[in-house]
Amino acid sequence: MGTTTSESRHLSTHIDRLAEEVYGYASDPANLPEWAPGLGSSVETVGGQWIVESPMGRVVVAFAARNEFGVLDHDVTLPSGETFHNPMRVTADGSGCEVVFTLRRQPGMSDEDFARDADAVFADLITLKHLMERS
Repeated sequence: MGTTTSESRHLSTHIDRLAEEVYGYASDPANLPEWAPGLGSSVETVGGQWIVESPMGRVVVAFAARNEFGVLDHDVTLPSGETFHNPMRVTADGSGCEVVFTLRRQPGMSDEDFARDADAVFADLITLKHLMERS
């Protein structure tokens, strides 16, 4: 069986809020437009699926089942049917937490596009930080 390797970047931010609170907020797909505007501007449930209006068109977002480990992995399925798995974690750090998103470089992706994706994900993490620390 052959193996493939791809480049990954771990993007993270520390949030001065309990991990359980950040996880509870971020794991609710209805909150995506507030903290992840880079993914999409609105979200609705259709036939039991979370549909996000994104710059790429209507995408389906499916989060891992709620869990006690802070796993926020989610799949994003594009209108083309292509699905991207996005590893994401919330880990406790004293009275705060760290949120880590693993961005994987897709085959054929240019350095510029990978950097642009990393910047967009990091901006979303900073938005999540500001929202959680403000409330």
